[in-house]
Amino acid sequence: MPEREVPSRPIWMKPDEAVVQIIDQRKLPGELAVVDLESVDEVVSAIYELMVRGAPLIGVTGAYGLYIAARNAPEDFPSDDYLAREALRIKAARPTAVNLAWAVDRTLAVILEEKTAGGRVDAARSEAAAIAEEEAENSRNIGRHGLALLREISSKKGGGPVNILTHCNAGRLACIELGTATAPIYAAHQKGIDIHVWVDETRPLHQGSRLTAWELGMENVPHTVIVDNTGGHLMQHGMVDIVIVGSDRSTLTGDVANKIGTYLKALAARDNDVPFYVALPSSTFDRQIRDGVADIPIELRDPDEVRYMPGVEKTDGNLLVPKDSPAANYAFDVTPARLVTGFITERGVCPAEEAAIRRILAEKS
Repeated sequence: MPEREVPSRPIWMKPDEAVVQIIDQRKLPGELAVVDLESVDEVVSAIYELMVRGAPLIGVTGAYGLYIAARNAPEDFPSDDYLAREALRIKAARPTAVNLAWAVDRTLAVILEEKTAGGRVDAARSEAAAIAEEEAENSRNIGRHGLALLREISSKKGGGPVNILTHCNAGRLACIELGTATAPIYAAHQKGIDIHVWVDETRPLHQGSRLTAWELGMENVPHTVIVDNTGGHLMQHGMVDIVIVGSDRSTLTGDVANKIGTYLKALAARDNDVPFYVALPSSTFDRQIRDGVADIPIELRDPDEVRYMPGVEKTDGNLLVPKDSPAANYAFDVTPARLVTGFITERGVCPAEEAAIRRILAEKS
């Protein structure tokens, strides 16, 4: 059987526009599996079960979920109440990443302006596609602005290798194209800058070692997979020039929610004078929450993700802990603004300060 061609994006519509398709990211890197999404139940499951993941991508998936809801409406008309209920179901699939609620609410508002069944379906499809294109363009611009940071480090090192540490996966699998944290890496690599990436494995589901390493390998970017607790050692010994991570939700005051373990990397970076940057589109800023540590909801996932080897049957032979030991599976942590050097956005680079962030968002508006 011939090897499947790698799709250029992690989500797309089939030509007949009746089915949304995704890459099932749980199966990578061993298998490139494509899954059809034809119902809201399937969209919710895909988001919760991490077939799709990453703030920009789950936002786009949620928007397409409303398109599917509109297509599948009972009695041939997607009523206001029906669409609102389906929107709530989709948004509840993952509570931490702000892009999901943002994209669903934006799509719902556009749909409700239409008064015919066909108009509502068309509006949903167009808005979901527009959000996807915007996120792709955001990634390209994040790469362009982040390139300047890596170019400056390369210059200071006389062209020597720029060592970047990243956590989890904030690549194209999470962000439609290029990614957030990886976008400056690809831009620098394309410009011939000597780049090397330290890839955190990112327990318990290994989004770094499975997904980021897979993406970097496809682009021939030099990289090395490390266990999650290696970053501090590397920084102590001058082996990391910059940390770049993504974000699932950031506050206007500069606090950052990202994959669990990000906070520890920020602490190590501060202790070793390593710049710590967060790459994100403006859609990932939460305009309502000010205190990220106190107020950002942190998803607590199934403890079996910690207790068993990922991607295999849950049997005693695949347990990673004693059978009777409980486990806690917090999916995210919050890095306070004081530990963040700056944000790399589609509008430019800014410090993790409220006034600077508001200027970026004002420019976006």
